[in-house]
Amino acid sequence: MPSLTAPDRSLVRDNIASVSVRELAERFGTPLFVYDESPILQRIADLQAFDAIRFAQKACSNLAIMDTVRRHGCLVDAVSTGEIHRALAAGYQTVGNPPPIVYTADIFDRESLDLVVEREIHVNCGSPDMITMLGQRAPGREITLRINPGFGHGHSQKTNTGGDHSKHGIWHEDLPECLKQAKQFDLRVTGLHVHIGSGTDLKHLSQVCQAMERFARLAGEHLVALSAGGGLPIPYRSEESFIDLDAYYQLWDATRNRLAEELGRPLRLEVEPGRYLVAESGYLIAEIRAVKRMGDNTFYLVDAGFNNLARPVMYGAYHPMSICSVGDDSADAREAREVVVGGPLCESGDIFTQREGGYVCTQPLPEANIGDLLIVENAGAYGFVMGSNYNSKPLAAEVLVRDGWPHLIRARQNCHELFAGECIPTT
Repeated sequence: MPSLTAPDRSLVRDNIASVSVRELAERFGTPLFVYDESPILQRIADLQAFDAIRFAQKACSNLAIMDTVRRHGCLVDAVSTGEIHRALAAGYQTVGNPPPIVYTADIFDRESLDLVVEREIHVNCGSPDMITMLGQRAPGREITLRINPGFGHGHSQKTNTGGDHSKHGIWHEDLPECLKQAKQFDLRVTGLHVHIGSGTDLKHLSQVCQAMERFARLAGEHLVALSAGGGLPIPYRSEESFIDLDAYYQLWDATRNRLAEELGRPLRLEVEPGRYLVAESGYLIAEIRAVKRMGDNTFYLVDAGFNNLARPVMYGAYHPMSICSVGDDSADAREAREVVVGGPLCESGDIFTQREGGYVCTQPLPEANIGDLLIVENAGAYGFVMGSNYNSKPLAAEVLVRDGWPHLIRARQNCHELFAGECIPTT
């Protein structure tokens, strides 16, 4: 069986942001998401060259995380009615320059259309029908158009958001007709957004910038903002590295400056990070509940599954892992072995060590005992937010570590809350 080895990573972890892993598990239970606030602040600082940082909250939408990014100057992107309400609960205003909240979607459901009209929330339209629906309800508004340039990119086919196999955005050939459509309702296109998926590299980025220039020349009458989208990668393996942010910014800045000169007005340059801000901050702590042999394979079975962290089963995503011993001996002194890490769900796919396509792999971890803690690292993005109650498993608790002190930011769901909204007919 192939190994998902990540060289030079520590396989032992006793603390998170100087807080004992063992104490976190004892105090808050497992499975448990823990977020270290300091990496979030560092990643925000990394992007200060951009005029606006708009947090894609779908990556990690706990109110405490939202409050942190808001207090450190980030705007916010919302992709649903619920995310708009989360932004409001976290202290975001609805109107401002630039817009504090932008609703980005490919459709309006009835509730979202009512809400953006009522609260005057800026909309990033991802389909011609959205332009019509908003124009009929709220003519005279300013809008952004999300354009699908006809090509895409992603670390997985499921994260590719461009090209003719993607549902996202307005097809680039339809832009002229959409601009006419917007004019019919006196909707002013003040922003353009092009996002082709996760794992952006500079070759693809240059193509995006060229496409943005073409679109801006068509839609530039009222244009004041360009959005570079998101998808900024973070290294999950030790041999991986961050994107060259200076080069990334310079490409977009040069595009913005050329267009500003042509249009005769300054243009705001936005970036829309989600994973980049929060992935490294997050850890999923689980307890090892069984160690067993299955033929040539050793399995560590833990009390967290894909109901807590779905990225491995959805994308074949790799996460570094480590062990915290709860016994008297340190895991440092134990021999490493290749193991398969799985969860408690009644599903063969409930495996944290797998490649895309569902191929089970191994990772090296120290020998472990029942009750030891396994830590899934870089789990702050698309972790809890993609959680479910599959197998009637309660949602995990969440903790934020700020200045060396752990704060419970979401209580663990209890079993009664699992079916609180259900009822049995009496007749």
